[in-house]
Amino acid sequence: MNIITGAMTALITPFKNGKVDTAKYEYLINRQIEQGMNAVVPVGTTGESATLSHAEHKECIEIAVAICKGTNVKVIAGAGSNATHEACDIAKHAQAVGADGLLSVTPYYNKPTQEGLYQHYKAIAQSVEIPFMLYNVPGRTSVDLEADTAIRLYDDVKNIYAIKEATGSLERAIEISSQRPDFCIVSGDDAIDFPMLANGAKGIISVTANLLPNLKSKLVHSTFEGDFDTARAINNDLYKLNKALFVEANPIPIKAIMYLAGLLDTLEYRLPLTAPSKETMKNLEEVLKYYEVKK
Repeated sequence: MNIITGAMTALITPFKNGKVDTAKYEYLINRQIEQGMNAVVPVGTTGESATLSHAEHKECIEIAVAICKGTNVKVIAGAGSNATHEACDIAKHAQAVGADGLLSVTPYYNKPTQEGLYQHYKAIAQSVEIPFMLYNVPGRTSVDLEADTAIRLYDDVKNIYAIKEATGSLERAIEISSQRPDFCIVSGDDAIDFPMLANGAKGIISVTANLLPNLKSKLVHSTFEGDFDTARAINNDLYKLNKALFVEANPIPIKAIMYLAGLLDTLEYRLPLTAPSKETMKNLEEVLKYYEVKK
């Protein structure tokens, strides 16, 4: 199994007149390729997957696969749902169209038990053959995939190779890696990417990389090369931006700052997400002044 690690971007989904802006989506993915990212992750949390139709969700995966074909950049397709059968359907489609791997968020709203989470993930991962990454973000889903359950899944399901840990907890990452050193930990919190990587995480899935893929890529690769001073400096320099991008629900701020930077032609969200407040926009305008955005 060819596992996927390194610098990865949780792609936003651009809209225009209420529909997915496929031309802009292609541009944004090409930008990720050109600026050194190892993988793109379409239709995750940042991609507003919860409000996309199944047809739109699948189309976004297909576009990402087509753009990345022939490059060294991999596609880890979002394949999460609070209905197991829906997640299986998306996973099978992603594999069929050529995705390199899958990322599946814990079910939201229905709050399954740990046994329910185990059965959910086992069913999805076993419906396909490509590499599979668990995704734990209890702040969004109201359910925590506990370390013991994640380890059980890693032990029992051959294509589960990694977990995107977005608990914000270094201790949780250590709890897993101390018991299963080969279980890949991927940082899901931009603010702590460097300490996660320095402690052995095998990659990041970044929101901030939508704006500054060149810096997030350099942070990861510098750490892997043992240049901790450079990586730490980048992580510290990005703190102001990382903090600003989560003052409102993701992806509200990241899409807004991309619009301000000229990377998006329109600033659109799917309800119930709405445009940021005037105060947030003003703050993002100020923060943007500290960074050079390469188009």
